[in-house]
Amino acid sequence: MTPSVEFHFDFGSPNTYFAHRVIPAIEARTGAKFRYVPILLGGVFKATNNKSPVVQFAGIKNKLDYDRLEIDRFIKKHSLTKFHWNRNFPVNTLGIMRGAVAAEMDGVAPAYIEAMFRGMWEESRKLDDPAVIVATLQETGLDGARLAAQTQEQAVKDKLIANTEASVARGTFGAPTFFVGDEIYFGKDRLREVEEAILAQRR
Repeated sequence: MTPSVEFHFDFGSPNTYFAHRVIPAIEARTGAKFRYVPILLGGVFKATNNKSPVVQFAGIKNKLDYDRLEIDRFIKKHSLTKFHWNRNFPVNTLGIMRGAVAAEMDGVAPAYIEAMFRGMWEESRKLDDPAVIVATLQETGLDGARLAAQTQEQAVKDKLIANTEASVARGTFGAPTFFVGDEIYFGKDRLREVEEAILAQRR
């Protein structure tokens, strides 16, 4: 039996982009299908008293330099040549994470997610600007105006809050976070362990 595998993500984290790009290969090797669960990273940080690495490690000599080195190694290992640091970083992701919930409700989540990850981490778009969000979606063939309007619906807002609270209740403190069954794994550097766990549960 193929185990349940979840990917709890927020577009504002470059590490979630890296995971998104590597996940298809894991799916191909294992036969598992990752379920993408949109959460709000700002809400996770508030609930867990966590901070982004840029803030958390700002005063630690060599730490951020090492983090950047690990990112460079990951990029080279997986040939993620389209990645670029977003010149608008940090980007407020509340709107586009609500959009991810709306897209899931509309059955267009894969196309939406790909458009947002590409816009954020390959095309350096300012995805906290509503006009930029709509334009990005329209270029992908999605109904950007409709999805933007849906982000203001209470059901969409409530679902993102519920996703975030439920994720934290299961142990999440940042993104990307993965669940293989009930087992939690944090960070792009745990993808090998995620794959091993999937294969172990299939035996």
